[in-house]
Amino acid sequence: MNDLKTNGQGILYVVATPIGNLGDITLRAIETLKSVDAIAAEDTRHTSGLLSHFGISKKLIAVHEHNEQQSAEKLLAQLKSGDNIALVTDAGTPGISDPGAIVVKVVREAGIKVVPIPAVSAVVAALSASGITQNGFYFHGFLPASGAARRKILEQLKSQTVTLVLYEAPHRIVECVEDLAKVLGENRKITFCRELTKTFETIYTCTLNEASAWLQADPNQQRGEFVLLIEAAPIVEVEEISAEAQRVLKCLLAELPLKQAVALATEITNLKKNDLYEFSLALKQAK
Repeated sequence: MNDLKTNGQGILYVVATPIGNLGDITLRAIETLKSVDAIAAEDTRHTSGLLSHFGISKKLIAVHEHNEQQSAEKLLAQLKSGDNIALVTDAGTPGISDPGAIVVKVVREAGIKVVPIPAVSAVVAALSASGITQNGFYFHGFLPASGAARRKILEQLKSQTVTLVLYEAPHRIVECVEDLAKVLGENRKITFCRELTKTFETIYTCTLNEASAWLQADPNQQRGEFVLLIEAAPIVEVEEISAEAQRVLKCLLAELPLKQAVALATEITNLKKNDLYEFSLALKQAK
């Protein structure tokens, strides 16, 4: 590694590992894992297999979602004593819908150098092979496991005018796409990216109306980890809302529920109800 210890302190390397195909690991990642003093891993057994494949033997420290805060302090002490440490998760990049962000935050706030070692990204891999031509995307990661909480989040995400990117686990995939259809609308397209870089890699596009039936027609399609790409919401041209109409709407919103306020503002201003509704949502989100 070209990076040197600074002021006698070690360096934390945030190392991305393959999301499936071990051939996707980078030369720099291998060099880093060989050179550090210890490796902080989400699952030490899983990482042992990865290290064994590349002939690497290192001290492993368990750092997962249940002990990350406590482990961060221990890792910080080691870094301050001069040890270089690599941080890895089971697959992909630490801190991206995986443990790691707390460790990085604690280390950076202490003035210790943090160096990213990038590699394969499930999000970018999925987008690159989807054929989606819309510019931009919004990455949310995993939705809540509870149906009610999941639908509440989807209500907040439904107006995104860029591709919506989600992760989902196999045991929740059917109920997830059914909620997507209910909240976002059945006509939107979804691209399933399943088991990327692995033997049973699948990339399939359909409408949300067809998604549940496709999954249930073949139980094999409900296995593995998913990246879901959902078509962007259409961009709605909003009629210009005058300063007076805004004043009226704000006064009504201060006293009434949103739907009632919009209905009254529509009668008073003669503006389109949908435009006033969208403007009201924007006002609430800005608070």
